[in-house]
Amino acid sequence: MAKENKEKSSYGAKSIQVLEGLAPVRKRPGMYIGGTSLEGLHHLVWEVVNNSIDEAMGGYCNNIKLELLPQNMIRVTDNGRGIPVEKHAQTKKSTLETVMTILHAGGKFEGEGYKVSGGLHGVGVSVVNALSVWTRVDVHRDGYVWTQEYKRGKKNSEVKKGPKSKITGTIVTFQADPEIFPKIEYSWKKILDYVRQQAYLTKGVKIVLEDHREVENEEKDRFKIRKYGFYFDGGIVSFVNYLNRGKAVKNLTPVYMEKEIDGVQVEVSIQYTDGFKDHIYSFANNIYTVEGGMHVAGFRNALTRVLNNYAKKNNLIKNGDGTLTSDDVKEGLTAVISVKLRNPQFEGQTKAKLGNGEVKGIVSSVTAEALSDYLENNPRDAKEMIGKCVLTAKARLAARAAKDAVVRKGALEGMTLPGKLADCSSRKIEETELYIVEGDSAGGSAKQGRDRKFQAILPLRGKLVNVEKTSLDKVVKSDTLKPIIIALGTGIGDSFDIKKLRYGKIIIMADADIDGSHIRTLLLTFFYRYFEELVQEGHIYIAQPPLYQIKKGKENYYAYTDKDKEDVLKKLGLSEKVAKEMEEKEEDAEEKNKSGISIQRYKGLGEMNPEQLWETTMDPQNRKMLQINIEDAEEADRVFDLLMGNQVEPRRRFIQTHAKSVKNLDV
Repeated sequence: MAKENKEKSSYGAKSIQVLEGLAPVRKRPGMYIGGTSLEGLHHLVWEVVNNSIDEAMGGYCNNIKLELLPQNMIRVTDNGRGIPVEKHAQTKKSTLETVMTILHAGGKFEGEGYKVSGGLHGVGVSVVNALSVWTRVDVHRDGYVWTQEYKRGKKNSEVKKGPKSKITGTIVTFQADPEIFPKIEYSWKKILDYVRQQAYLTKGVKIVLEDHREVENEEKDRFKIRKYGFYFDGGIVSFVNYLNRGKAVKNLTPVYMEKEIDGVQVEVSIQYTDGFKDHIYSFANNIYTVEGGMHVAGFRNALTRVLNNYAKKNNLIKNGDGTLTSDDVKEGLTAVISVKLRNPQFEGQTKAKLGNGEVKGIVSSVTAEALSDYLENNPRDAKEMIGKCVLTAKARLAARAAKDAVVRKGALEGMTLPGKLADCSSRKIEETELYIVEGDSAGGSAKQGRDRKFQAILPLRGKLVNVEKTSLDKVVKSDTLKPIIIALGTGIGDSFDIKKLRYGKIIIMADADIDGSHIRTLLLTFFYRYFEELVQEGHIYIAQPPLYQIKKGKENYYAYTDKDKEDVLKKLGLSEKVAKEMEEKEEDAEEKNKSGISIQRYKGLGEMNPEQLWETTMDPQNRKMLQINIEDAEEADRVFDLLMGNQVEPRRRFIQTHAKSVKNLDV
């Protein structure tokens, strides 16, 4: 678990400064963790893990373990220096108790406790304690094990001196408070992605993730522990390679740059792919700054300037092609930007954006110097990278002309909206809905069954283009996608304006089969790639039509999943044996007569009449819809890139891996 104390540092009671009490946290948790949703719940995990990462960044820790335990408990173990336990001069309490029970008490303000930290003002672990029904901390330090327990932020025992210990480190175990969080459900994927990310950003640290919760395996007769371990010597270069797995790349080896200026450590790694979407991940002290900040601004400025200078110097931009814009140089770019600094200024406790002004110039300087050297020393890669950017610039100009043609032929010139669009009468964006429907048959039923006041219907016509291999100029000319662009009203590309959006909800409604899944994935990728802000703002939804209609006499039920169907049949008193036989025989007449129950499986939306479609899928009082977030769209983008991109081998491996899990295959 822990290692021998690497060095005697000044990290002790005098490193801990107290600013204020803990009382406000339980009253206003959103101020400290961004809210009490599942995002806020996971933020508790990040805060504790980040404390261990801080130890690793300081060179005091090289092993971290995160465990998901039964009863929704979390345990984080590291082999760092251990939280100080001696009496604190200001509070007259144990330093451990001070850190755990007083807000803004931590070793991250001044002194030599931490030179670089991901924690903001030291509130992290005390906030976790305040929002947990129970917390326990075990500290290996000064030759012994020290333990203290807490309930809802208040100590439940004094610091107890336990047996001798030759190791150092901290173990924090906590159980989130159901009085604070309405739903306590930790996502294995979300935590796995976070742990992997932290391992990439902290070279030389081993992070192990274990899931001890009772999760049934495929045999369903025993339980197993899921376990992953991460260790990357390559750091963010390995991260870029991971992000671009299965993609065709322009520069075979990611560009890597690392330098420290005025106490700010900068690491950047970039690689171009043949895709049309950029993937830029930025971090400050290992905290993911999802909204970017000064470090990203500095990087973008340098990238655009250096590529333009090299391209003009080496005649890679011909006369008349103009200058590459920041949008031109980001298409197909994968970049990881990581800065570490003494006093990060984040916007809010959730640390979404870095505000340190001095970082912009430092990152710009480091990027410009290193990238210029790379281009000079790698002319083949330089030509490939800039060639990609030049093609993007040409496509941008072509797209502008094509888009202008679309607009001239569309609603903005007084002409009608797309011919097959059945618009709604309301213009209140907070109530309007646009259904994008697969097929004319389903589109006809949707048009007849809808509420004309606020629901608009746009049937898809023709084959959807492969947006993975399509530039913007071809997208705006597509017979299938062009009507969607016009109907949305926002424009596309550099003229996109979300304020002009005509519908508050854009709902994808496709059949619940393989073809329908393909169409949903295509459309999600289209929205993610060209209308990302619509996804971010929560405007994109997927309709959830029922799979079955179950009838018994005059009673009528709809089942949206196989489990729903089983529940309905049990409710109607049908034995599992008979229900299974009915399913196998597909509405066997004899069984139907015996039970008085019939089951119809819908193979497509077109099989439902307008009244059924309204009742099951479109009526706001009864329908089920899935709101798409940016993670859903990113995953759709990744899968579509894998299945429809140019790389054959990753696609073959994916199909081989998942072939056995396909239960119903339409051929």
